[in-house]
Amino acid sequence: MEKNRFYKEAGVDVHAGYESNERIKKHVEKTLNDRVLSSLGGFSGMFSLAEIKSMDDPVLTFGTDGVGTKLKLAFLLDKHDTIGIDCVAMSVNDIICCGAKPLAFLDYYACGKNFPEVVEQVVKGVADGCVMAGAALVGGETAEMPGFYPVGEYDLAGFGVGVVDKKNIIDGSRAKAGDTVIGIASSGLHSNGISLARKVFSIENDRAPLDEYYEILGKTVGEALIEPTKIYVKAVQAAVETGALNAIANITGGGFYENIPRAYENLRAVIREGSWPVLPIFDLIAEKGGIPKEDMFGTFNMGIGMVMIVDKGSENIVIKAIEEAGEKAYVIGEMTAHDGNDVVIC
Repeated sequence: MEKNRFYKEAGVDVHAGYESNERIKKHVEKTLNDRVLSSLGGFSGMFSLAEIKSMDDPVLTFGTDGVGTKLKLAFLLDKHDTIGIDCVAMSVNDIICCGAKPLAFLDYYACGKNFPEVVEQVVKGVADGCVMAGAALVGGETAEMPGFYPVGEYDLAGFGVGVVDKKNIIDGSRAKAGDTVIGIASSGLHSNGISLARKVFSIENDRAPLDEYYEILGKTVGEALIEPTKIYVKAVQAAVETGALNAIANITGGGFYENIPRAYENLRAVIREGSWPVLPIFDLIAEKGGIPKEDMFGTFNMGIGMVMIVDKGSENIVIKAIEEAGEKAYVIGEMTAHDGNDVVIC
C-alpha cells in the first residue's frame, strides 16, 4: 500500500513536499556561508554570532513582511521567479533603516496544492534576494493547506534578522533643520500600492489587462507591475560608512507622507517635486485613475524607494557612495523646523 495514501486523498501530497525540498536545495545553498551551522531539512536554522564579538554592544534587529496583492500578478502572469525577491526586500529594507546589516532570513510559503516546480521558482527568487542582501537563507516552511487556499494560489511571507552596534544605530535623533534629503531610485511600485494599481487597470481574475502594451512604459502593464522590489542593503551600507547619515526611511506602504516622518521627530521634510524623474508607471496610474497628487504620494513611492537625511554639505559624498554601490540617487529636499506638517511636497 502506498505510504501516506490517506493524507494524499485528503489533499496533502507529502511526496510533492519531498520533491520541492530537493528542487530548492541548490538555490538555498548559494546563500549559505561559514556562519550557518544548520542544514536544509533540520528542525531549526542555526547561525553563528562569532563575528559580532568585535562589537561593543551588538543589537539584533528584526523585520517581517509579506508581498501583499502583488502575488495576484504572479498568479495571473504565471511568473514566480522574482516574487521571492520582493519578499526578502520587504523585510531587509526595513532592517537596514537603523544602520543594521542583515544576517539571516526565513521564508513561509503556504498553498492550496503543492506544485514543486512553482515552489522552486518562488524559493529561487527568495534565494536571489538573500544573495543581494548578503543574508543566509537558514530555513523556511512549505505548507500545503487544501481547502484553505485555492489550487494555483499561494501566500508568501518572510522574516529577517540583522545586527548593528548600539553606538552606530541610526534612529533619527541626529536629524536637524538644514539637513539635506536624498532619495534613492526605485524600480517601480515595489510591493506597495498594487491593490490601487489593480483597480486602475481593472485587474481581477483576467490576465488580459496585464498584457496590454503602453508606449509610455515601453512594456506591458504586467511587466511594469511585476518588476521586483529593489534591495538597498549595499547602497545603504555604503552610505552609512560615510558617517553623514542622520535618518533613513524606507518608502513602503503609505508612500511619502506616512514613511518619511517615521525617521525623525519635530521636523518637517520639504520635498521638491521634479527633483528626480518620476517613473512612467506612476504617471500612467495617476492619469488613467484620475488620482490626485496627494493620493499618489500617500500611496506609492513615486520613483524613490529609500530616503536619507544627511548633513548639509555631505550630499556629494553620500550620493557618490550610493552610486558606486549600483543605485541612482538624487537630492530631493531639505529639513526645516516643524510647522505642523511632517512632510510638504512642493
